[in-house]
Amino acid sequence: MTNPTHRLKVHQGDITRLKVDAIVNAANTRLLGGGGVDGAIHRAAGPELLEACRKIGGCPTGEARITAGYRLPADWVIHTVGPIYRGVPADSQMLTACYRHSLELAAQKKVGTLAFPAISCGVYGYPIEKAARIAIETTLSFLADHPFPEQVLFVLFSEKDAAIYSGYLTNRST
Repeated sequence: MTNPTHRLKVHQGDITRLKVDAIVNAANTRLLGGGGVDGAIHRAAGPELLEACRKIGGCPTGEARITAGYRLPADWVIHTVGPIYRGVPADSQMLTACYRHSLELAAQKKVGTLAFPAISCGVYGYPIEKAARIAIETTLSFLADHPFPEQVLFVLFSEKDAAIYSGYLTNRST
């Protein structure tokens, strides 16, 4: 397939307000809500999301699960559990697996537009520069061989983080 870079966009804002087919939740292993983007997604989706997550029964680090979006503008929520950053090679392998498993679920559902937060970059302490490289490279590799998702957005809450993702994407394209 062709170079899929045109299928990636960086967006600064609140992932819970985006009208996309699916959003990715940076969840914890219990899938029962928490802080940061996880808590925001659970609050915006309503109690039905928590009930659906209870039925799933958790998710190991590096894997992903999917639920409906409930009260969110997105149809689907893909829950993935990123690694707690320790500075060891397994960190990047687990973070790569998060993106790959999330993309595989999106492709199975033929998701047109998918939005990712910066997985593991909040309380899990993953350095944003390293995480941006993994997120973008893993996504581009997947999109090179798959028609879905058609568009992937990296949604960063802060201007600084959005600039890091945009900078990486721009520099890799030149």
